[in-house]
Amino acid sequence: MSETRLAQEINFDGLPGPTHNYAGLAQGNLASAHHAGLVSNPREAALQGLAKMKASRDAGFPQAVLPPQQRPDMALLHRLGFRGTPEEVLPRVADEAPELLHAACSAAAMWTANAATVTPSTDSLDARVHFTPANMQSALHRAIEAAQTGRTLAAIFRDDEYFAHHPALPATPWFADEGAANHTRLCAHHGGPGVHLFVHGDGACEGAPRPQRYTPRQTLRASRALSRQHGLTSAQALFAQQHPAAIDAGVFHNDVICVGSGAVLLYHEYAFADEQAVLDGLRERLAVRADGQPLIPVRVPEEAVSLNAAVASYLFNSQLLLRDDGSMVLVVPGECESDAQVWQAIQNLLLAGHNPISEVVVRDVKQSMRNGGGPACLRLRVVLSEAERAALGARVMLDDALYGELTGWVERHYRDRLDLADLADPQLAHESLVALDELTGIMQLGSIYPFQLDD
Repeated sequence: MSETRLAQEINFDGLPGPTHNYAGLAQGNLASAHHAGLVSNPREAALQGLAKMKASRDAGFPQAVLPPQQRPDMALLHRLGFRGTPEEVLPRVADEAPELLHAACSAAAMWTANAATVTPSTDSLDARVHFTPANMQSALHRAIEAAQTGRTLAAIFRDDEYFAHHPALPATPWFADEGAANHTRLCAHHGGPGVHLFVHGDGACEGAPRPQRYTPRQTLRASRALSRQHGLTSAQALFAQQHPAAIDAGVFHNDVICVGSGAVLLYHEYAFADEQAVLDGLRERLAVRADGQPLIPVRVPEEAVSLNAAVASYLFNSQLLLRDDGSMVLVVPGECESDAQVWQAIQNLLLAGHNPISEVVVRDVKQSMRNGGGPACLRLRVVLSEAERAALGARVMLDDALYGELTGWVERHYRDRLDLADLADPQLAHESLVALDELTGIMQLGSIYPFQLDD
């Protein structure tokens, strides 16, 4: 069997950081707004994430870990005129501009579906895996992630024989980019050639329907630029507009209304502004790129699951995991099981034998869900050949030993209760740096954080 066919999709899940909190910062994210101000449990969040990773690894799916970012982001606060030590700065920011403290302490980088856009070597012109960190320019608490995301990815995927790293797109509204949450790759098998679906929220032309309530977070200009950066051709890439009604209902990323893997596209009736054009375009490209592999669309109509129920349950923010035999596992958040309409739709539509989805697994990620991030938000998918996997420059592949060390690390360093007032505690800032310094040793990442590079 060729190395191409031996290539595997690896889910790189983000670890929630020690400052995981509910500040309600995400515009258009209804779950985040609904839970704003509640007390969070950073320890539980990290342990839930690790348990999800271990369950996938134990089921035979390759699983890797991405570290959290340094928080609070003191450099941001310094740039905004708050000078001094954490003891001097954090209480002052909390008093004068609490929204800036909340942004500087956000642990939103845990949702690594937003970390970057990735093209596997099978699809790129130079036969390398390509990465572009997302600029996340739509919100301050996310826009501060891009530089660290680039450093982290470069530390892990460091061999330039196999990996190519691009700078984030210019951080302007023209090129608003929120990463793989708006990008889906379809193929016959993970190691074979694929077709890339880029979904944007703005209209492609004058007069195109636009959302009225929320501003789209991904632009067509950004999606086209990403495709050019990674060397994709028109036969490999399709650009589709998200349905404006979905954005206004709280679908801030495409992965809240659509998920794809292999040749399966599971989507809601209101996922796309022009549903038929998307299906026709994917079928045409798969026929050329994937040896005639037919698209397997799994459409969930509004009458089966309302748009509001889809957003509340995060049914489409589930993971589709492809087994070697071609069957699929759908990993859903517990909120799907507790919604009778959604759970019945899963039984009726997904397990009826008309598609490869043969098993549904429920995972508890409540700490993430309360901030608007389900199972799919927590992972960045990277297809790697055996040689590319061997070239990884850090200890990121989850095994029993790493799982044990990371759970112990979380239990030593994370608080089990955090309210917004705690973000002004300088001790929390010091605890976080001690934790991250130890983590880089466990994961063999080297010095990647600003506090390490400044020493």
